[in-house]
Amino acid sequence: MKRLFDIVASIAILTIFSLPLLVLVGLVRIKLGSPVFFTQVRPGRGGRLFRLIKFRTMTDARGPNGELLPDADRLTPFGRMLRSTSLDELPELWNVIKGEMSLVGPRPLLVEYLPRYSPVQARRHDIRPGITGWAQVNGRNAISWEEKFKLDTWYVDNQGFWLDLRILWLTLCKVVVREGISAPGDATMPPFTGTHRDSETR
Repeated sequence: MKRLFDIVASIAILTIFSLPLLVLVGLVRIKLGSPVFFTQVRPGRGGRLFRLIKFRTMTDARGPNGELLPDADRLTPFGRMLRSTSLDELPELWNVIKGEMSLVGPRPLLVEYLPRYSPVQARRHDIRPGITGWAQVNGRNAISWEEKFKLDTWYVDNQGFWLDLRILWLTLCKVVVREGISAPGDATMPPFTGTHRDSETR
């Protein structure tokens, strides 16, 4: 039922909002440049890799040494608006249709984080990653990595259709009030460097 709902809802959203999405493609191209889409390999269910697709939210601005500037320096007001409204996530509906993601589930993070998870935290990969999830409606980027992973594993153990509907509704509410967009002092979240085993059991 979850997979069927994912497919039907994703196709419906892409169909209904096809024109606004085309307008958004044009705005991203004008304000942030090309390519319009940001793609990156992420781990999915069982740790299998897939290519996630989003609207780009940052420029390619570089420093004197040719290296990309920090995220906070490349994130424009327009890009910040895309993130705060979660409009940058809409292309991930294609990942949902392909079966690589779900509408609801733990967010797919960086591949480099895989060896840093504890066995408990790694359980977030027991199911498909989601565009939104239990952690996103309970703090998003304003909570610690440890809190986020505890919420992710709680969802793995308690997932269900009605819980998914609740999370989708809460996601809309969070987007309206724009809560938890970034961690203090960071454009989004600081990198995850791992969790000490003793702190995980506290």
